[in-house]
Amino acid sequence: MRNLLSATLALGLASTPVAAAELTVITAGDQNMVDYINEYLGPLFEEQNPGHTVRAVGTGPGDAGSQKIVERFEAQKQAGSETWDTDVAVAHEKFIGPMIEGGYLAAYRDNIATGKLVTRANADMALGARVSGYVMPMFNSQTALAYNPALVPTPPKSYAELAAWVTENPKQFGYNGIKGGASGVSFVMGWIYAFGEGDADKLMNGPFEEAETQKWDAAFDSLKAFTRNATLTPGNAGTLDLLSRGEIAIGPVWVDMFYSWQANGQLPPEFKLVLPAPGMPGQPMHYVIPEKAANKELAEKFVALATSPKVQAEGIVKRFNWYPGIDAQHVQAELDADTWNKLFTDVTPEDLASYGKPFPIAPYNTAILEAYEAKAAN
Repeated sequence: MRNLLSATLALGLASTPVAAAELTVITAGDQNMVDYINEYLGPLFEEQNPGHTVRAVGTGPGDAGSQKIVERFEAQKQAGSETWDTDVAVAHEKFIGPMIEGGYLAAYRDNIATGKLVTRANADMALGARVSGYVMPMFNSQTALAYNPALVPTPPKSYAELAAWVTENPKQFGYNGIKGGASGVSFVMGWIYAFGEGDADKLMNGPFEEAETQKWDAAFDSLKAFTRNATLTPGNAGTLDLLSRGEIAIGPVWVDMFYSWQANGQLPPEFKLVLPAPGMPGQPMHYVIPEKAANKELAEKFVALATSPKVQAEGIVKRFNWYPGIDAQHVQAELDADTWNKLFTDVTPEDLASYGKPFPIAPYNTAILEAYEAKAAN
């Protein structure tokens, strides 16, 4: 009896974590980011790691949410804390470079198996900052041109073709300029990549040179003429709304919003997307791990699960219509044909690899927006 009791106790100890931990994940973005972790990813991780728990805390949408993460790390560094109160953070790419410069982050990507499944350049360079090793993309959001095939049977495949099409079809292209949503901003950045006389790679990767900003005059002159023939919309949703009502035939949108509107019946199912050459910007959200995370090994396991093909398929693609953070070819086997075809028929993985661009680095980004207001806004 004593031997049986001892064996039972030993079995129980073996199946219980020696030190159960609460993994704290802080995330910028909308409430759906917090819900995704608390309602889907966290419970899945807890199921696979009995005894451990996951808690997600939101810091708010947009750049302000990521800035709060930077400030949180800075405060703990200044306080000399031996361990920090965050195990994993999800932040916009714009803020990763400053986090690395501040010495806040661990270089962990090579420690996890899914690190080998990431191929897009934005996992190595983030708006001019080298981030390779420090980040794993949670997802990639992308802009593209949405169009009504009944009105645009042969969609423009490049910015040059689009410019010619708009001349022949005035007011049938709509975008929001640079106000009310980043789909219009993305379109403007793509225009400068296409028609600016400088080096587009330098705009995306740096370094910043003031002389480069003097090479856009002809591009903005042509954009001003283009915009006279366009319809200005009130924002991301406004472009989709005008498309749905037939007031415009084509315009730049966020791909996930496009598919969500289709799923909700707000856009006709026959509407399509095209990603024009030489490309339009999108942006990822990145998983990072603080250098002084209290549960670093557990944090690595969490990110490895979050970026595994199955979770990327179920959680990222199916739930949100986002593009996966890892290379799409690794996710295809985990998706049914209908889901794959919906997300990757119009804009293929090859299109994303060729034409999915990052936004310009911060000083060029600011300079382009200021120049648009001065030279192209009507």
